Formats: sequence, structure tokens, C-alpha cells
Amino acid sequence: MHMPRQLAAVLCGLTMSIGSALAQSAPPETVRAEVGKPLQAAQDLLRAGKPREALSRVAEAEAVGNLSGHERLVIERMRAGAALGAGDDATAARSFEAVLASGKLGAAETLPVLESMAGLAYRRKDYPQAIALAERYLKEGGRSDKMRELKTSAHYLSGDYAGVVRDTQQRVQAMEQATPVVDEPTLRLLAASYGKLDDQAGYVATLEKLLVYHPKQAYWSDRLARLQGAAGFPDRLRLDVYRLRRATDTLEDTEQYVEMAQLALQAGLPTEALRVVEAGYAAGKLGSGPEASRHQRLRELATRQAAEDEKALQVEEVGRQGDALVNTGHALVSAGRLDKGIALLEHGLTKGGLKRPDEARLHLGQAYLQSGNKARAIDSFKAVRGADEAVELARLWEIHARKP
Repeated sequence: MHMPRQLAAVLCGLTMSIGSALAQSAPPETVRAEVGKPLQAAQDLLRAGKPREALSRVAEAEAVGNLSGHERLVIERMRAGAALGAGDDATAARSFEAVLASGKLGAAETLPVLESMAGLAYRRKDYPQAIALAERYLKEGGRSDKMRELKTSAHYLSGDYAGVVRDTQQRVQAMEQATPVVDEPTLRLLAASYGKLDDQAGYVATLEKLLVYHPKQAYWSDRLARLQGAAGFPDRLRLDVYRLRRATDTLEDTEQYVEMAQLALQAGLPTEALRVVEAGYAAGKLGSGPEASRHQRLRELATRQAAEDEKALQVEEVGRQGDALVNTGHALVSAGRLDKGIALLEHGLTKGGLKRPDEARLHLGQAYLQSGNKARAIDSFKAVRGADEAVELARLWEIHARKP
């Protein structure tokens, strides 16, 4: 995942209007007429959009000589604004530094100066200086969102990905408290920075936020590939991952269709295996190429076993243990008999004594989702507890279930 283009661009537009505003404001002290006349002309030229001509008139004012501290301050302020407009960043930076060093600015005037200086430092790729100035701006009460973005972007471009994470996490938390959605570029930047830091936990957590707010197939594919490829991921849950792939339209290639069908057959769920095979044929992923005969054999096997399974699914609840009820309920759901399957899954969970109760809750949630009962599905997924892969899967199923 790469840095979004929006934050890769230099935020230099903010300096122009600020510089002009500074040039047009002045402290209440007065200047001598011979200094004030060319400065007034410079200000008029700036308002007319002629910054280079304004710079010449500023030079005239400076040439008067024997300048007071106040006159020097007014000249530097005017020169900073004119230099910004003329694209003379070096001159603008020097003048801003002189203005700031004077110690004569009030809080309301200090913030625009810091903002302009940070923008100039960013533009000349002095990212540490841009960060320092932006931090000072924010510490002194500045509220510009563009300055926050500039600071974050400077962290990124200087390779300080930990700084990006700190800034962006704060922004994400603020957005989540204030609005129901975090924008996609912010989350992509955060994920990219975690990736640069090789912080897999941070990357995955951000990826899941992208799934919550911007559930695109690319994000689902990335998340599920990471889950399934994790060291020690149990084989018994691979079919559940593939089910979520089907639900999120990220079952992508031929081998995934084949493996899902084979896993369903191994789990004693031939009707589900047959549905997967038929979906693979419909998607053009099965039935052609050098493996076409293999696909056909898989289709025939699933068809035969599904027919046999339909006859075998005669349910008798009396005297059954919890695991037997859950297993039969799961098989019925897989065969499309949702109401009966859900009832048995619930009965088995109520009886208790299950070998893997959380996986039973995971399957019950999937069954409710298939039946269209999102609320009960979400409750079932939330009821999955612990620290193993079933909990991760349940959390991802819950995110999918909550999608509008």
C-alpha cells in the first residue's frame, strides 16, 4: 500500500495568501514619511498583483537608511509578502525569520508567520524544519488542518514513519469521535506507514478500519490472504476463510475454487462443495485449460456425494450430545436447510459441553447471515471469545455483516 497522492503534493499554496495578509497589516507605531511612501506604493502593487514591482519599492524604503526597529520590522513584513508573491522563497524565508526574531508580534500575527515559514521549509524540502515550525504553530494554538497535513507529510517524506503514525492515529481518533467515517486517504497513509515500519499488527488493524469504512475487494483480499497465510493458521478454519472470500467476492483464481470445494468435501459438506464447483464453472474459472478433466471429476464427485448426503441427513435430536447437534446443524445449513440447521446449532450450544463452542458460534453467525438475519448474525459473531484465529474470523465476519 503506497502513500496517497493527496499527501504527496507540496502544500505550498497556503503561504501565498498568508504573506499578503501580513504585508497589509502593521503595528500602530508610525514610520517616517520617506520610508512610508515607498512602502505604501509596495502595498498598492501587491494588491494589484505585482509582487516583483513591490519588492523594488521595498528596497527603496530600506535604502533610506538609519532605520528604527519598527521601520525595519515593517520593511521585513512587506518584503516577506512581496517575496512570496514573486516566488523568491529564500528572501521570504529570511524576512519571516527577521519578523519572528523581532519579538514584537502578538499571538494573532505569530501564527500566520509560523504557517508561512513552515510552508516555505516544506517547499525547499527542509522537512525537519517544516516539522519543527508546524509543531510550534500547533503548540501556540494554531488550528489549520492544512498545517497538520503538512506536518504529517513532512514526516513521511523524511522517512519518519513513526511520526506519521503518531500524527495520523491522533487524526483517526478525532475523526472517529466526531464523525461516523474516517476518510480513505488518511487510513491508507497510516497503513503505508505501518508497512514501512514492518509493524504487521498496526497494518492489519488499519486494514480492518479500511474494511469498516471503505470495504473494497482489494482490502478484503489483502486481509484474508494475511489471515490464511499466517504461521500456524489451523487447517480446520480454511474453509471458513474461503466462505468469507465468497461472501466478499474475493474468491479469485482457479486453485481457490478447487481447494474450497475439496475442503468442503473433506468436511463432509458435499452440497456446499457442489455449489462452489458450479460457481467456479459459472465464473469461467473451472472447466477449461489443461486441468479441465480434473475439474470435471471434482464436479462429478461432488454431485454424487451431495445426492447421497441428502438421503443421509435424517435428523433425530433426542439423546444427542451437543457436538453431534452442532455438526448436524452445520451440515444442514451447508445443504441449504437453514431453519432446521440453525435450530440444531442453537440447541447444541444450549446443551453445552462442546469441543469448540466458539467455532459453533462462528458457524451459527454465518447461518443467520445466510438467512438474512443480520442482527442475530452480528450477535453470534460478537459472542466468539478468546485469542485464537476463530476470534479473528468472527471479527471479520462481523465487519462484513455490518456492511450496508
